[in-house]
Amino acid sequence: MSAIDFLLIILQMFLVLGLSPLIVGVIRRVKAHMQCRHGANVFQPYSDLAKLFCKEPVISTTASWIFPATPYILFSSTLAASLLVPTIIAPMPLNFAGNIIALVYLLALGTFFLMLAGLDSGSAFGGMGSSREAIVASLTEPALILSLFAVALTAGSANISAIVYKTAILQGIVLDPPPHLMALVALFIITLAETGRVPVDNPATHLELTMIHEAMILEYSGRYLALVEWAAGMKLMIFLTLLVNIFAPWGIATTLSPSALGLGVLVFVGKVVGLAVVIGVFECMFAKLRLFRVTELLGAAFILSLLALVFFYILRV
Repeated sequence: MSAIDFLLIILQMFLVLGLSPLIVGVIRRVKAHMQCRHGANVFQPYSDLAKLFCKEPVISTTASWIFPATPYILFSSTLAASLLVPTIIAPMPLNFAGNIIALVYLLALGTFFLMLAGLDSGSAFGGMGSSREAIVASLTEPALILSLFAVALTAGSANISAIVYKTAILQGIVLDPPPHLMALVALFIITLAETGRVPVDNPATHLELTMIHEAMILEYSGRYLALVEWAAGMKLMIFLTLLVNIFAPWGIATTLSPSALGLGVLVFVGKVVGLAVVIGVFECMFAKLRLFRVTELLGAAFILSLLALVFFYILRV
């Protein structure tokens, strides 16, 4: 690995780490504005993380090693997954490991340990949240793989860097509208489900009848809670990056020239922040679904991603 490749990895790592709390702050700010509230500024998540890192965690007496280890496993696996997704340049230095399956299972690893931690804390809310998260994860992961494979067939590769590079060269969604549009809608629904957004979950609630993600992390505090919240922001960043760079790859750098990289950073930040605004508006327009309705929504995402694959072969005949 050359020095330039190493610098690109460091740049992407700091970009994801630094930008993910801002994305959460933008969504909260948009929701506050839509609800006619003043709300906190977009940099409030940075202050929240700094405050939590300064506090000592409290651990349940019934918890085993899984409970304190989960925040570190969740944070590291999510950060590793973020390095497989191209942000500012299509041919990422780690593209040799950037397979779709590797990305999905790195994210699933963190979710698996988070469910174990919810059970390990001995809380009734934690067990309830883990059970609900298992239902959501079992429905979203197949749909996520199929939606990404629908685009991978067009690019001729399951490597994420190759997919982004091919769609950037061929103008993305314009290349194959019907399959890509269905895969885009499916991936957007999956993004809302995997990141715990409305209408699947509500990250701002603590009502026991509606909690999913918040129920699993209810027993966390201090630096453990900071790592979990930061990992949740990075996971949201990963899915937004997939949406903007696979289906709207305009502006992403395809060469290592300084001008292309600088433009790639500006365009990437603009696209991700713009999509965060869209999600904030979307959450204010829809109410949270009942739990038994969530399976119907995720089933629709699976059907759309499956139809995207079918339409790819039909249009090639």
